[in-house]
Amino acid sequence: MDIEQLMPHIEALIFASERPLTQIEMTEIVGQALEVVIESERISTCLDAIREKYETSYFPFQLREVGGGFQFLTKKAYHKTVLQLNGEKHIKKLSNAAMETLSIIAYKQPITKSEIEYIRGVSADYSIQKLLEKELIVISGRNENMVGKPLIYNTSKSFMDYLGINSPSQLPQLKDITDINIVMPTSSEDAQPADANPLMINGAPSILKQAS
Repeated sequence: MDIEQLMPHIEALIFASERPLTQIEMTEIVGQALEVVIESERISTCLDAIREKYETSYFPFQLREVGGGFQFLTKKAYHKTVLQLNGEKHIKKLSNAAMETLSIIAYKQPITKSEIEYIRGVSADYSIQKLLEKELIVISGRNENMVGKPLIYNTSKSFMDYLGINSPSQLPQLKDITDINIVMPTSSEDAQPADANPLMINGAPSILKQAS
């Protein structure tokens, strides 16, 4: 089977899947469906061709590698339109406190609850619980170096799928989305109770660094 014949099968799989599909999964599924042995290299060639095809301005979506697999995603120019339909299902229902907590976890992960609370200056119990319920964050282990070995939180695969990224390193840099320099703890030893911090603003720790 040549590439032109194979491509529609790959496109159909990616289009029909509710989650990103890996190259291995595509190789196995297509091979079983067509009852032939499909080399992984041929799937890779198809993916390159599909990616190039949908990069043209004619299509409002493109092939992206996200969450460890491949998925069709709407191009940036059409995000606002799609958001009116269903793109804000998770985020719309989050409170400001939960959004702040999610942002801190996204940019400082892996992070413990005490570190989150030190940055925000208030309890994060309720926000963390809501984010866990919505599967936007996960418990990834415990910090063995801190007293009590507290739980460690990271953003989830669902969170990355929602944003169309493969890893937290692909998040926008803070300097690109805000003019404020936010100083976050660099290690667990830096985290202190809020009442131990001498710099307070309206009862909360000051975490803003003045621009030089």
